[in-house]
Order: sequence, then C-alpha cells, then structure tokens
Amino acid sequence: MRFVAYLRVSTDKQGASGLGLEAQRAALQSHVSGRGELVAEFLEVESGKNNSRPELQRALQEAKRKGAVLLIAKLDRLARNVAFISALMESGVEIQAADMPEANKFLLHVMAAVAEHEAAAISARTKAALQAAKARGVALGAHNPAVKKGLEAGQERSIATRKAGADAHAATVAPILESYQRKGLSLRQMAEELNARAIPTARGGQWHAATVRNALQRVA
Repeated sequence: MRFVAYLRVSTDKQGASGLGLEAQRAALQSHVSGRGELVAEFLEVESGKNNSRPELQRALQEAKRKGAVLLIAKLDRLARNVAFISALMESGVEIQAADMPEANKFLLHVMAAVAEHEAAAISARTKAALQAAKARGVALGAHNPAVKKGLEAGQERSIATRKAGADAHAATVAPILESYQRKGLSLRQMAEELNARAIPTARGGQWHAATVRNALQRVA
C-alpha cells in the first residue's frame, strides 16, 4: 500500500493539541511501517479554520495520481468542519487517520461533526466572555496591552514554527543533497533530481535552484 502524508501545523496554535510537526511525522511513520511505503509528504502551515488548503489539494492530487491513501495523523489536522470533510470524502481518494486506522467514512463524518460542535461551543463561550468583559469596561483587542503583547508573541511563534519545520525538512533531505554534491551536480540539477524522485520541498512544492540553496544553507 502506498501513502501520501499530509501534515498541518497552525500559525498561531502550534502544538496546542499536543501533536506538533515531529509528533505527526512519528505517528505517520508508525502507521506506514509494515503496511506499505510513504511516497510523498505535503506540509501545510495554516489555521484549521481556513478551508483554503493548496497543499492539501496537491496531496489529494498526488494520492489520486499514484493510487495512494491520503494519510493524516489526526482528523483535526484536516478541519473541524463536516462539509469540508464531506467534500474530501467525495474526492475519490481514500483517507486514513493514523490514530484510528480502523475508522470508516461514517465514523470520520461523526468525528468531524463532534469536532465542529465543540469548536462552535468554544466560539460561543469566548464571545460571551468578551461581551461580559466589554460591559465591565475592559479594553479589548489591540487596545489592550496584554493582547498586543500576545499578538506579537504569536507572530514570533509563527516564525519559529515555520523555521523549525524548514530546518527539520532540510535535515531529512541532507543525505540526498550531500550525495548530489559529491557527484558535482549543480543546484538546478539537484532540483531536477529531487523533483524526479517526487520529494517535496518543506512546503510540499517543487524544487528550484533557490530552494536547494536554502536547504543546503540550513543544513550548514
């Protein structure tokens, strides 16, 4: 069996679910072991609330092209939205979650519905709390110094998350790049070789001379 891995980390809530990038990779590798091979990996850096997922669409296309299973670590790595999950189910690509390999389509729909309900409940409670705070005269949004500080910290964490993901990916492809260097390949030739082997970049895209150079610099 062939698998196409889809990993997602949030720009502002990295690790909030206890399942960060490396933990996702470990769960996926454990699931694949003994079942088949991982033929491609796609990484998305996006909030779960955003249903516009270019890397997910690429992962689905690659899975369909290779007749592979789209593998995720947990259902919430896709979205807490029943309609979104339904659309994925209708794509014709088999989807599996590493934390529940026996789950069928019906169970995945049920889990998505529960997750959507929980997300809506959390949103309602948050709005009620904000309204109550505003009624007490508490400054909200960027006018609140604590909120402003939190936003700045969130941006720093987002940058750190992207950097960590890129560093981890560069370390993964480092042996391949080093072998290409020993052969005397140019950056462009390295990019062509990586693309021919269907090895994605850290963002799941195609390699170019510039992305190869960046990866080599990260390894160095």
